[in-house]
Amino acid sequence: MLRHRVARTILTATDIMRFLALLALLLSLALPAVAQDNGGIITTETSAAQDQSIATRLREILDELGDYGDVTVTVNEGVVTLRGTATSAAEAAALEPLASRVEGVVAVRNNVVETADISARLDPAMDRFRARIEQLIAFIPLALIAFTVFATIVFVGILIARLRQPWDRLAPNAFIAELYRQFIRIIFVVIGLVVALDVLNATALLSTILGAAGIIGLALGFAVRDTVENYIASVMLSIRQPFSPNDAVEINGDMGKVIKLTSRATILLSFDGNHIRIPNATVFKSRIINYSRNPERRFDFEIGIASDADLGAVRALAADTVAAQPFVVETPEPAVWIDRIGDGAIFLTVTGWIDQRETDLLRARGETLRLVKDAIEAAGVEVPDTTYRIQMLSEEEPPTAGHATARPPEAADVAATGDEQLDEIIAHEREENESGDLLSEDAPKE
Repeated sequence: MLRHRVARTILTATDIMRFLALLALLLSLALPAVAQDNGGIITTETSAAQDQSIATRLREILDELGDYGDVTVTVNEGVVTLRGTATSAAEAAALEPLASRVEGVVAVRNNVVETADISARLDPAMDRFRARIEQLIAFIPLALIAFTVFATIVFVGILIARLRQPWDRLAPNAFIAELYRQFIRIIFVVIGLVVALDVLNATALLSTILGAAGIIGLALGFAVRDTVENYIASVMLSIRQPFSPNDAVEINGDMGKVIKLTSRATILLSFDGNHIRIPNATVFKSRIINYSRNPERRFDFEIGIASDADLGAVRALAADTVAAQPFVVETPEPAVWIDRIGDGAIFLTVTGWIDQRETDLLRARGETLRLVKDAIEAAGVEVPDTTYRIQMLSEEEPPTAGHATARPPEAADVAATGDEQLDEIIAHEREENESGDLLSEDAPKE
């Protein structure tokens, strides 16, 4: 019984020893890994040969780099000490991580400083400058080839853009044709730029150039917004022309005859002989009255008659008188109506239509007014003067009454010749600056 208990105790002690041995083995395997994670283990064994090999290896590396001729290397117990000067602080700071990468190095003392010698600091800069000059000289032939390719492609684009066909056939006017040509030039310039950059193996610059061009274009767009707006309005007006040369128009309150339409403005000649330049953006957004587009045009005037007259008979007489004139067209018919009752008279509004290609509007209006007045007075109806006058007379000067001289009822010449001088001025202006005019007789009219 006692022997069994002793054997049992010995077995238990043996198991404990085995467990401790296994635990020691596990700890011996885990500790190097932990030490390695903390930066490595510093060995307890050192040798002068290892220090010498570290120093030799570092000197070889520094000699190969070529920028550390004044740097000395000493190694003792795995500690590297660097002394001397470097041409820049960045080069001096780069030595510490370089030396720490050599096997066996425990620590690095970097005592290298930036040199104060001007010549030593200029030598690397001069070397870099010479290297860049050599690279430039080697790059010149390739650059000449790329430039030749670019110029050739652009020249071909210019030749194609100068052709009259098909651009004149595709465009409604010369201005749009020039836009087509400019677009072709831009396309060929972009193609030439891409090919030249590909020859230089610098296609990566294309995205940078296009991005910079987009930013610059956006900035210029905001800066010249009014100019761009006028240009776009010029394109729209040249495509759908609301007027033609010599048309009598009213634009934004300005009246005159059209001289020409340029890429920036519409130029009118007022009936007083003055030039009126209206920006195309204003023309495009304004209300335009074209008095010349429709050949028939109506004139009207007002005439007063005595309040005791037969209004119906006078109205019919005025209408017949207007219709009887040779320069008044039959359709639309003349119209006469009682407009209002004024001071000392009842006023009639008389209208008639003429063909303004053959008849001058102002002459026809004035002549019709004269004939209607004569016809009404010939019928015994008074055409009163509603203007009040105050005349100061002396006792020696009795008042004298004016009398009208009898006139024949025939109409005077009212042919459309009143604007001949304006038409001559407009024709002269258009001949001098014909290339800048965007108006065309073949373009569609609004």
